[in-house]
Amino acid sequence: MSYARLDAYSRLLRGAHEAATTGRVWPKSPRRLIIASWRRSLEAGIDPEGNSAPLVWDPAHIKDIRHAHPLQPLLPLLTQTLSGLAHETGNIMIVTDGDGRILWREGGKTTLRRADQVGLADGHQWSEHKVGTNGIGTALAMGRPTHVYSEEHLLRVLHVWSCSAAPITDPDSGRVIGCVDVSGTARSLHPATVALVAATAKLAETQLAVRMHERDQHLRRHFESARRPGVLLSPTGRVISGDPSGSLGDRVHLGGQMHFPGQRMILRDGTVALLEPFSDGFLLRPTPSATPSTLTLTFLGEGTPTASFGDRERPLSLRHAEILALLALHPHGLTAEQLSFHLYGDDGNPVTIRAEIHRLRAQLGDAIAAKPYRLTCPIEADFLELRRHLSANDSSALARAYTGPLLLRSESPEIRRERDELEVQVRACLLRHGCANELWAYVQTANGRDDYEILERLAALPPTDPRAAA
Repeated sequence: MSYARLDAYSRLLRGAHEAATTGRVWPKSPRRLIIASWRRSLEAGIDPEGNSAPLVWDPAHIKDIRHAHPLQPLLPLLTQTLSGLAHETGNIMIVTDGDGRILWREGGKTTLRRADQVGLADGHQWSEHKVGTNGIGTALAMGRPTHVYSEEHLLRVLHVWSCSAAPITDPDSGRVIGCVDVSGTARSLHPATVALVAATAKLAETQLAVRMHERDQHLRRHFESARRPGVLLSPTGRVISGDPSGSLGDRVHLGGQMHFPGQRMILRDGTVALLEPFSDGFLLRPTPSATPSTLTLTFLGEGTPTASFGDRERPLSLRHAEILALLALHPHGLTAEQLSFHLYGDDGNPVTIRAEIHRLRAQLGDAIAAKPYRLTCPIEADFLELRRHLSANDSSALARAYTGPLLLRSESPEIRRERDELEVQVRACLLRHGCANELWAYVQTANGRDDYEILERLAALPPTDPRAAA
């Protein structure tokens, strides 16, 4: 981009920045990526007049933190690829952890001194919720390489800087563990730098993958020589060997807790397994005899919703029934924020949901897991059974199973959508395929008793059939 075009874009940005930070509407806006980042940053309470990124690490501990970080062995690769460019152009190269905290940096002394003034230094954090829009924080927030130019930064003090950054994802854990960045003054950093930074991040990920496969091979050889039954897992829960059917998927969720020999885990298919340390990983041994209790939900019709678990049947409050219904409809789990939105819409409060989940877990114990919230036991639910009958176009089984709408009193947006969809599909299936007995069963439900088209079909029965008169 020529200097003239850069000057024009800078003038546009200055006006848009002023409008965004004062709540006014500006006719011309910067890139959508920047507008979205400004919005996130302002909602996080970032002050555009701030003057530095916060220092979050004690400088005395930086050495130990670096030594323990998985990018430490790759630092020579990163510096060899980017530090030459940084020195030649008067820029600096930065490597952070997955939260945007600076671990290493290199560059010319003059630029480093200017960087110190805004916190582009070891131990300072550059995530969006700490500093607002910037190359490192926005790349981590978006999960992709990002270039942030001059006035695109939310903090005015950063308008003399431009940054090109790319996140680095660990193929072992699947988590973003770092970010590589080249920063400099607006005139010295070309936007195309982001392509080189992105290639460097990919190169680092490739090296991480090579090291991961080498560790896997070592662990697999140990497992094969030991000839022990079970499924071999990496330290992060990746399935390495012993699951030929693929029933466990690519990864078993181990959580962040400490693991000890013989620890029980409930797998996603509801079976219980024993988790044991094995070499540098884990061994998962299924125990089919220890199948957990089935959670049975009865949520259709006009009666009180109930849940049966173990040897007890419990009546449920409407709110607890709604939560269990949503978890049954989303088997992969929901966060407190997602549950809150499904239950209350935009007015929801995740704190309320966490309190309700706590009360539910007091009743159902290990049937509900966290992070995300999900059901971990086998589930039987009358509304899920309806779905199976609808898929099979089995009008006879459908008429027997359908006793009324799903959680009739619920005002949850997601429950109402599911309830209306089930009602429409049940009615359509019975009208297409149902016999008189099945239509008569539907008429006994809350919506069926006033359904004119269904009643008209029954009125056409022979006069000798008492259902015609009714």
